[in-house]
Amino acid sequence: MDVQNVVEKERLEHYLGLTKKAREKATPIPEKGTEGDIMLQVLLRMADDYSSDAKHFMEIGDYVRAFGAINYAHAWIDAGVKLRLLDGHGDDELFTLP
Repeated sequence: MDVQNVVEKERLEHYLGLTKKAREKATPIPEKGTEGDIMLQVLLRMADDYSSDAKHFMEIGDYVRAFGAINYAHAWIDAGVKLRLLDGHGDDELFTLP
Protein backbone atom coordinates (compact mmCIF):
# COMPACT_ATOMS: atom_id res chain seq x y z
CA MET A 1 0.00 0.00 0.00
CA ASP A 2 1.27 3.46 -0.92
CA VAL A 3 1.35 5.51 2.31
CA GLN A 4 1.03 8.70 0.27
CA ASN A 5 -2.57 7.67 -0.43
CA VAL A 6 -3.50 6.85 3.16
CA VAL A 7 -4.90 9.23 5.74
CA GLU A 8 -3.48 8.02 9.02
CA LYS A 9 -4.46 9.40 12.41
CA GLU A 10 -1.04 11.02 12.85
CA ARG A 11 -1.29 12.84 9.52
CA LEU A 12 -4.78 14.03 10.34
CA GLU A 13 -3.70 15.24 13.78
CA HIS A 14 -0.82 17.12 12.13
CA TYR A 15 -3.20 19.02 9.84
CA LEU A 16 -5.69 19.66 12.63
CA GLY A 17 -2.83 21.20 14.59
CA LEU A 18 -1.67 23.34 11.67
CA THR A 19 -5.15 24.69 11.12
CA LYS A 20 -5.60 25.42 14.82
CA LYS A 21 -2.28 27.25 14.83
CA ALA A 22 -3.29 29.25 11.74
CA ARG A 23 -6.66 30.16 13.27
CA GLU A 24 -4.95 31.39 16.43
CA LYS A 25 -2.19 33.30 14.62
CA ALA A 26 -4.25 35.15 12.03
CA THR A 27 -5.67 38.38 13.42
CA PRO A 28 -8.51 40.48 12.03
CA ILE A 29 -7.65 43.56 9.99
CA PRO A 30 -11.04 45.26 9.41
CA GLU A 31 -12.52 47.40 12.14
CA LYS A 32 -15.54 45.98 13.98
CA GLY A 33 -18.87 46.58 12.30
CA THR A 34 -17.44 47.40 8.89
CA GLU A 35 -18.33 45.55 5.71
CA GLY A 36 -14.92 43.86 5.80
CA ASP A 37 -15.56 42.68 9.35
CA ILE A 38 -18.93 41.25 8.38
CA MET A 39 -17.32 39.34 5.48
CA LEU A 40 -14.55 38.15 7.79
CA GLN A 41 -17.04 36.80 10.32
CA VAL A 42 -18.71 34.74 7.58
CA LEU A 43 -15.34 33.43 6.45
CA LEU A 44 -14.24 32.52 9.98
CA ARG A 45 -17.57 30.84 10.69
CA MET A 46 -16.99 28.62 7.64
CA ALA A 47 -13.47 27.80 8.88
CA ASP A 48 -14.74 26.98 12.36
CA ASP A 49 -17.62 24.87 11.02
CA TYR A 50 -15.29 22.84 8.80
CA SER A 51 -12.87 22.39 11.70
CA SER A 52 -15.72 21.12 13.83
CA ASP A 53 -16.79 18.76 11.05
CA ALA A 54 -13.23 17.46 10.77
CA LYS A 55 -13.13 16.64 14.47
CA HIS A 56 -16.50 14.91 14.24
CA PHE A 57 -15.44 12.80 11.26
CA MET A 58 -12.20 11.90 13.03
CA GLU A 59 -14.11 10.79 16.12
CA ILE A 60 -16.27 8.42 14.08
CA GLY A 61 -13.24 7.06 12.24
CA ASP A 62 -13.92 8.67 8.84
CA TYR A 63 -10.42 10.00 8.29
CA VAL A 64 -10.91 10.74 4.60
CA ARG A 65 -13.80 13.14 5.26
CA ALA A 66 -11.96 14.57 8.26
CA PHE A 67 -8.90 15.27 6.10
CA GLY A 68 -11.03 16.96 3.47
CA ALA A 69 -12.86 19.07 6.03
CA ILE A 70 -9.72 20.29 7.80
CA ASN A 71 -8.20 21.28 4.49
CA TYR A 72 -11.32 23.28 3.66
CA ALA A 73 -11.10 24.95 7.09
CA HIS A 74 -7.50 25.94 6.50
CA ALA A 75 -8.35 27.22 3.03
CA TRP A 76 -10.99 29.58 4.47
CA ILE A 77 -8.41 31.00 6.88
CA ASP A 78 -5.83 31.24 4.13
CA ALA A 79 -8.35 33.05 1.92
CA GLY A 80 -8.87 35.60 4.69
CA VAL A 81 -5.14 36.29 4.72
CA LYS A 82 -4.97 36.45 0.94
CA LEU A 83 -7.90 38.89 0.82
CA ARG A 84 -6.26 40.97 3.57
CA LEU A 85 -9.11 40.43 6.00
CA LEU A 86 -6.69 38.60 8.30
CA ASP A 87 -3.08 39.41 9.10
CA GLY A 88 -0.88 36.34 8.72
CA HIS A 89 2.04 38.17 10.35
CA GLY A 90 4.42 37.22 7.54
CA ASP A 91 4.11 33.46 8.15
CA ASP A 92 4.57 31.93 4.72
CA GLU A 93 4.43 28.39 6.11
CA LEU A 94 0.90 28.64 7.48
CA PHE A 95 -0.47 31.00 4.84
CA THR A 96 -0.28 31.93 1.18
CA LEU A 97 0.71 35.53 1.70
CA PRO A 98 -0.61 38.36 -0.49
